[in-house]
Amino acid sequence: MVTNSTRAAHRAEEPGVVELNPIFARPGEATELPKYDFPPGESLPETAYQIVHDEAMLDGNARLNLATFVGTWMDDHAVRLMSEAADKNMIDKDEYPQTAAVETRCWTMLADLWHAPDHEHTIGTSTIGSSEAAMLGGLALKRRWQTARRAEGKSTDRPNLVLSTAVQVCWEKFCNYFEVEARYVPISLEHKVLDGHDLESYVDENTIGVVAIMGVTYTGMYEPVTQIAEALDRIQESTGLDVKIHVDGASGGMIAPFVQPDLAWDFRVERVVSINTSGHKYGLVYPGLGWVVWRDLESLPEELIFRVSYLGGDMPTFALNFSRPGSQVLLQYYMFLRLGRTGYTAVQENSRNVALFLSGEIAKMPAFELWNDGSDIPVFAWALREGHTQNWNLYHLSDRLRTKGWLVPAYPMPDDLPELTVQRIVVRNGFSHDLAAAFLADLRDEVAYLDALTGPMPTEGQRSGFHH
Repeated sequence: MVTNSTRAAHRAEEPGVVELNPIFARPGEATELPKYDFPPGESLPETAYQIVHDEAMLDGNARLNLATFVGTWMDDHAVRLMSEAADKNMIDKDEYPQTAAVETRCWTMLADLWHAPDHEHTIGTSTIGSSEAAMLGGLALKRRWQTARRAEGKSTDRPNLVLSTAVQVCWEKFCNYFEVEARYVPISLEHKVLDGHDLESYVDENTIGVVAIMGVTYTGMYEPVTQIAEALDRIQESTGLDVKIHVDGASGGMIAPFVQPDLAWDFRVERVVSINTSGHKYGLVYPGLGWVVWRDLESLPEELIFRVSYLGGDMPTFALNFSRPGSQVLLQYYMFLRLGRTGYTAVQENSRNVALFLSGEIAKMPAFELWNDGSDIPVFAWALREGHTQNWNLYHLSDRLRTKGWLVPAYPMPDDLPELTVQRIVVRNGFSHDLAAAFLADLRDEVAYLDALTGPMPTEGQRSGFHH
């Protein structure tokens, strides 16, 4: 986490001005520009562009970032469309009614993809990302629970939400921001995901719902929604508690329909009342875009929908963000039209094939032991094999790979397995077999370098490369 104190330390270490290369500056322009004070005068656009371009260049090549789930490649037509629509305010449905219509088409298509009982008469929305979408799903669960409790004359104090310890941090934020107790079911070597085991110990009359993850951020594994629903069925039979499921399909929501079409995880499971996904992950769109869809109109409480008069029109909205660009929504529609079911199937199967190729080759290396192989979403993790070496760890390997341009995070597993450190690879559209082979060559080289050490590498200052 970057704190104010670390920012201050960084500022103290670096010069307070940007010095311009004389070839960038034009006659009459300043040769230095302040970094933290508002500039006193103008610069030519070419000069300002070059400064910002050079700063951003230091971030490295996003295509070689094997840590991120977020899309890092789109074709030239998409880039052109993004530029053309960057000025459209998505929330201003009165001024940009066609963009609003496209938004509706997109979430209706997703409702169809996810087997909603009547996909043309349900409800959904775009969001700035799947975190916002997840929070909207959580809010709907909380409001439904509150309404039901009030109707029974019962207290609405102390709502809780049941989820895995491997849940994405947005759910921790939801519980914190919206005053819901998080009840974490620990993962373990025997139960690598939330699978319904011992669920009755966590569910009670104050439970607003259970979150099932289609693609755990730590490892990419699916949580078995049907199995979780069956456990909740048994709980209802014995206690009368009717607990619903929200599926966090940030990644798997756009993988499973194409790669595992027969897997029941979506609205085919009756307890599932809402699903979120990231358009900017395996929806194949640049950031930031998320989606959330409810099973039917009754699943989203009407009181959560705001109707405001905005620029001369009546506008219903139930997103947390307000003004935001409409370009990503148009890009999503472009991708739906461009690929269709067959195209998305081909892209996602290719990504999974690359993941399986990579995980299979890494599994052959004596240094490593796989946690999973990428057969769910094309994401997999591995640990250093016990007893392989005392001279280096996965943090050292992550640093060595970074020198070749590859970003492959090393991080500890959740609190219940803190002693277990893993590395993870996310295979995305644009990461080809050729790039995978190049990565493997570098990985083998760096492992050989580390294995040849005659003494231990220093471990001071090592930190997790995972902050999602």
